[in-house]
Amino acid sequence: MNEKNYDDIIGLPHYVSQKRPKMSMHDRAAQFSPFAALTGYEEAVAETARLTDSKLIPDEEKSAELDRTIRLILDNIGSFPEITVLYFIPDQRKNGGKYEEYTGFLRAFNEYDRVFIFGDGKKIAVNDIYDIRFSEK
Repeated sequence: MNEKNYDDIIGLPHYVSQKRPKMSMHDRAAQFSPFAALTGYEEAVAETARLTDSKLIPDEEKSAELDRTIRLILDNIGSFPEITVLYFIPDQRKNGGKYEEYTGFLRAFNEYDRVFIFGDGKKIAVNDIYDIRFSEK
């Protein structure tokens, strides 16, 4: 590039508008923020850092105990005042999920879907249950 191209303006003072106030550095930077190269980066990092639990697979003994308890509850569905279920909820965005404990009155059992239906409408799939506790009347 020819350095003599700017000889006519190189010595002139910096232009300052008489109509508009000088913009702060913060405001000048803000006008370029919509064009950030890493849009969504913070959300992606937060999602990656979010921890999930793995689904626990019960061993043979635990599985047999769970089956016995479920059969006992289903045979006496109206006899138990409340049952407490520890069950797995799969995460919608990534592998894994979380465990929650729910206590309620069992109203029905959907044999086709293998789902417990509680008095308040809550549904829990038998395959997601890891532990069940109940107290008899």
